[in-house]
Amino acid sequence: MRYKDFGKTGFKISVLGFGSMRLPIPDPAASEGEVDLEPAVDLLCQAFEKGVNYVDTAYMYCHALSEVAVGRALKRNNWREKVRLSTKIPLGQVKEVDDFRRILEHQLQKLDTDYIDFYHLHGIGESALAGPIREFKIFESAAKARDEGLIKHLSFSFHDKPEAMKPLIDTGEFASVLCQYNLLDTANADAISYAASKGLGTVAMGPVGGGRLAFSEGVFQDALGGTMTTPELAMRFVLSHPDLDCALSGMGTAAMVNDNIRVAESAAPLSKAELDALAQIREKCRKLSDLYCTGCGYCRPECPCEINIPVALEALIYYKVYQFRQHAFNRYQQIGSSPWTTGKTAGHCVECGKCESKCPQNLPIRKYLREAKEIFEDGKGI
Repeated sequence: MRYKDFGKTGFKISVLGFGSMRLPIPDPAASEGEVDLEPAVDLLCQAFEKGVNYVDTAYMYCHALSEVAVGRALKRNNWREKVRLSTKIPLGQVKEVDDFRRILEHQLQKLDTDYIDFYHLHGIGESALAGPIREFKIFESAAKARDEGLIKHLSFSFHDKPEAMKPLIDTGEFASVLCQYNLLDTANADAISYAASKGLGTVAMGPVGGGRLAFSEGVFQDALGGTMTTPELAMRFVLSHPDLDCALSGMGTAAMVNDNIRVAESAAPLSKAELDALAQIREKCRKLSDLYCTGCGYCRPECPCEINIPVALEALIYYKVYQFRQHAFNRYQQIGSSPWTTGKTAGHCVECGKCESKCPQNLPIRKYLREAKEIFEDGKGI
């Protein structure tokens, strides 16, 4: 395993971190009796044994059981002494000043540990500074917890626009930042460099684009002549950022752990020629994607059939533009079957045209929905 200096923390972090949002933990509501956490614990320890020394979890991951599994894994073979622990507090659940301490103490109990190395404010943006951070005295509560040894470092995970990261960094309160960065989404590239210049450790979440880059197919793989699979290419791309310390991958199987470790251990940064080729493909795909849909969603409220038009067209883009066929099918199948992807599929369209009257791009939505039905429902895309 390769390691890098983690900002000014004095810690050398493995370039691959273990994200614990996709651990193999069953839903307690669908299980009989106590949930078996041992497969998740074994998986975490498999990564620790191969050199991963940074594990990230959060209060509500995996039906609120991820922290419990991580805590048990760290207890095994004294991994707590060798692996740095990161977790996150959801500021949305902080309604008064004392909630910070209450949630922190609950997390310490779940994790079965005396301290947390990197305690993140979960998914904040610049607005949090004048919002919950000020209102509920978060920095003051964190400083008290740090003085008592309950946390070692305060950090933040970030989902705002790139320009909103700088004010958070400039507070001087944070030791590290966790943000989105991958082959499909490079918006935070400069913000990562700024964070590093100010001494923060930098970690990228979503190195395989939330699963979009998880399969061996697609235009990026073809762009480099098929010399590496798309998942390997995606990981190497992230690790090629000179100011990024760690790629945090959500791993749910032994195969994923082994594949990611193989790349992290041996992969050299991509060459300038390779990076330039990928940038050209990315820009070409972005322009082609806009010809299908920008995802504004203005069309959806007009649909009398309740079709989730944006997601149907998103799947079509992944299939036709990026050639991520397996991900496209997976995404399309989420329509109506996931609480986060409501609505109906393209096959329910009656071609009334109301959606097209609201489209700011004047797209032929009915044509695209027919195409989506043919590919994803009628078997013409297999």
